[in-house]
Amino acid sequence: MPVVRLADGELNYQLEGPAGAPVLVLSNSLGTDLHMWDAQMPAFTEHFRVLRYDTRGHGHSLVSEGFYSIEQNGRDVLALLDALDVAKAHFCGLSMGGLIGQWLAINAGERLDKLVLCNTAAKIASPEVWNPRIDSVLRDGQAAMQALRDASIARWFTAAFAAAEPAKVEPVVAMLAQTSSQGYAANCAAVRDADYREQLGAIRAPTLIVAGSADPVTTVADGRFMAERISGARLLELHAAHLSNVEAGEAFTRPVLDFLSH
Repeated sequence: MPVVRLADGELNYQLEGPAGAPVLVLSNSLGTDLHMWDAQMPAFTEHFRVLRYDTRGHGHSLVSEGFYSIEQNGRDVLALLDALDVAKAHFCGLSMGGLIGQWLAINAGERLDKLVLCNTAAKIASPEVWNPRIDSVLRDGQAAMQALRDASIARWFTAAFAAAEPAKVEPVVAMLAQTSSQGYAANCAAVRDADYREQLGAIRAPTLIVAGSADPVTTVADGRFMAERISGARLLELHAAHLSNVEAGEAFTRPVLDFLSH
């Protein structure tokens, strides 16, 4: 597997698609890895050089000490782009990946072409949600990750989809059970501490916001809040819970491709 060597470890990535095509970066949610985008890859690689990576603390990337920040994760993306000699790219991130996208658009906007923010918010939940989760994961390790895996099904997917499509649900929730408990807790802290509500107006990249009508984590109201504050942003509402790219499938892939291609 290709890796980029950062100062404190290795960032795992995959680069697929035509060599001369525009680069599209895909950023995973908390508790998943780059394979959460597998369903999009056949369509996306027809049009783009697709760069997927495992966020620090996830998949095959480094698990460094201490709590992380979204800025740290954003700087990892910039290091990845620099290492691959990519001056500018489209960016599509879901949930935590969407927070990373917001940080990049606010702080390194010159590196982005178009921005897709999926199932995310300018601020996701509160410390009252995150702190008990961090404590339990640090205390119980991988046993806590297994418990979170079971609980995540109801947050990530509608009950109807989970019942009808276990072959699509199971590989994704399995990613959570396999995520490093230390890396997961460190990224929970990053999400907990991120708040871009007052900075959204600085985003200049053309932006598409994707929200799930049945998402209990980052709601349509969260999407509308971002759309109202990012100049020219479009809001796409899909019938899905939190992982809309998996649940909505083609209904996600087609409009995202259309937005990025025109």
